[in-house]
Amino acid sequence: MGTKSSADPRVYALEEHDISPQSIDAKALYVLEKLRAAGHVAYLVGGSVRDLLLKMTPKDFDISTSARPEEVRALFSRVVLIGRRFRLAHVHFGRKVLEVSTFRAGNIENEEFIKEDNMWGTPEEDAARRDFTMNALFYESQGQKIIDYVGGYEDIRKRRLRAIGQPRLRFKQDPVRMIRCLKFQARFDCDVDIDTERALIACKQDITKSAPARVLEELLRMLESGASRLFFRLMVKNGILQQLLPVVGRALEEGEDHDVYALLKRADQDVKTLRGSEVRRSILLACVIFPFFQKRLKKKFGLSTRPAYLGEIYLEAQCCIDEIFRPFFRFPRRLKISIAHILTSQYRITPFVRKEGQKVRIPKVPYFSLALQFFHFRCALCPELEETCKRWEEAFQKGRGLVSKHPSRHSIESRNRHQKV
Repeated sequence: MGTKSSADPRVYALEEHDISPQSIDAKALYVLEKLRAAGHVAYLVGGSVRDLLLKMTPKDFDISTSARPEEVRALFSRVVLIGRRFRLAHVHFGRKVLEVSTFRAGNIENEEFIKEDNMWGTPEEDAARRDFTMNALFYESQGQKIIDYVGGYEDIRKRRLRAIGQPRLRFKQDPVRMIRCLKFQARFDCDVDIDTERALIACKQDITKSAPARVLEELLRMLESGASRLFFRLMVKNGILQQLLPVVGRALEEGEDHDVYALLKRADQDVKTLRGSEVRRSILLACVIFPFFQKRLKKKFGLSTRPAYLGEIYLEAQCCIDEIFRPFFRFPRRLKISIAHILTSQYRITPFVRKEGQKVRIPKVPYFSLALQFFHFRCALCPELEETCKRWEEAFQKGRGLVSKHPSRHSIESRNRHQKV
């Protein structure tokens, strides 16, 4: 059973929650102070409070307040109001952006799909309309208190993931919550409440009612999380991936293409090791696509008596991307080009037909550096590729100054068209 909010919240003092003010972003504390000074209620909310309780470093410090978006804009010098479905204020401090939302209200007792979420409310109402108990805690910086309307504090202590309200209704209202459920399970090693788990399986087909851009962003964030391998396993186990990416989901469900999990495991290791440095999204997506692309090319060119041109392989890469991600997803054009070039370049490095004594020649395109990074991932699957990787890496380091900055799709395709592999 899910949980509802309580009119009388449980309040936890500093000696209980042990969140040091020094662990909170100084700009976030400044925004909280200025909102309070103007007569508004203002709290840290959601993921930052959860992460601080889990002794993790928050990525963002979101703020919830009684101030309306226009009132927030009037208080700070650089504010951008965004969103129609969910109106927010982004407060800018140089390159840092703090997200400030107004307390919301909403009916959590029906299953109508949420099309608009701009009904202002109280802190209690705001907590009740959030997705999971662990994401519904408020931190009041002045008194250094945690305010809990939904039992989220105890759930965090027990690593328990519970939906707020009736799980089935909440997933019907916003199906993306199902992906977020599996995301938190993977990231925080949580046990999912039994009613929440049953509702997720019962509602899995509703995931395709979600906005594709929102779902894609959640997938990309999980690929960048360092827990993508477990996340994909959970997506397959609960039948969600089969709805979104049928080609990938069915193969993984049937026990095929273990290379996907192996590549994601390597990606997770790199994401964790780099500590804040980003592994490019195109490389991470290539981890999901490459095993299927490899099979596609072997079927088409593997037994051919003539060499394959890179231009042909590039077109096959684009077709493979479309086959896997359509009809639900649409990639930004630049991202698709980057992925296609990463995939194509694997057959520049390891061609179908290898010529004895052929020299290593680095192409003058910036995407090749990403292709070489992905080739490092492939070495984790095939250690026999290590020597090849070393030769190309050495050649790349010598020729770094020759790489141009902004290739066009036309220039890539025209250059590839006449090169054999």
